[in-house]
Parts: sequence; structure tokens; C-alpha cells
Amino acid sequence: MTIKRVWQGVEAILHALVLLMSLLLIFTSPWILIGRQLTERAGFWDLFHVYGGLLTAILAVLFLIKVCNGGQWRLFFPWLTRDIKPLLADVRGLLRGQLPHSGGKGLISVIEGLGVIILLLVAMTGVAWFVAEPANALAWRHYHIVFVHAFIGFIVVHCLLALLHIRAFFD
Repeated sequence: MTIKRVWQGVEAILHALVLLMSLLLIFTSPWILIGRQLTERAGFWDLFHVYGGLLTAILAVLFLIKVCNGGQWRLFFPWLTRDIKPLLADVRGLLRGQLPHSGGKGLISVIEGLGVIILLLVAMTGVAWFVAEPANALAWRHYHIVFVHAFIGFIVVHCLLALLHIRAFFD
């Protein structure tokens, strides 16, 4: 089995894995009791959150690679190349009551790109909290929680956009 075939297999399930792990971590987070760092008395959910979070951080980096593979990053981050005309057209259409189309360099793709950035910020602050000196850990915990809340908002928006996409499919 070649590396390319393995990568194609990973790519095929990456979105589902990121979603599953993210939801598990979010829904079980009220049960964790971690302040500055893990202690020897850490329970199952604390350990699951930390090590499941580290796994999800790796998945987030792989997801970024998938999104950027073959120049696709231009669809999700068109503002990096100053190509914002499709985005502005979608926003103007939205203001006139027209739903944006999925695909291309428009609003929906930009929102998906922002979701990838927020996911990476959640992962990065979670890893920073894990490796931080105890004196700095609570600050990283705070940043992590802020980005998690932003990511939860993104998940809600992403689901609504997916429903609109499904609705448009039947129109």
C-alpha cells in the first residue's frame, strides 16, 4: 500500500473524524476538571479530553493539509490572494435575499476556511495549555475556551449552511 493510497483513505474519513472528535470533546467538556495541568488523580474524562484533544489537534493539521492540497486553499482563503469579488457578490446577493451558492470562492467557502482557522486555534491553544508551565497554563486555558466557543458557533453556522445546501439541491 502506497503513501498516496493511505492519504486518500485518510482524506475520505477526515471530515467525519474531525466532526466526531470535536463533538465528543465539546459534549464531554463539562465533565472535565482540569485547571493548570493534569494531576495524578485525573479521571477518565480528563484523560480523554487531553489525549483525545491531542489526537484532534493532529487531525486538524491533517485537515488543513487536505484543504490546502492541490491549490484548494484559494477556494477557502481567497482573501489571501485578494480575490474577494465572489465573496462580495455573495454578500450583496444575501442582502437582496438571495442565498449564496456553495463551491467557488464565495461566502460559504470563506466561512468553511474560517472554520478551519478556528479549529486550528482551538488545537493550538489546547496544545499550548497542555505543554505550558503551570504559571501560564490558566491563560492558555482561557484562550482555549474562547476559541472553543467560536468553534461551536462555527459548527452551528456550518450545519445551517449544509441544510441550505441540501434544500437547494431539491429546488
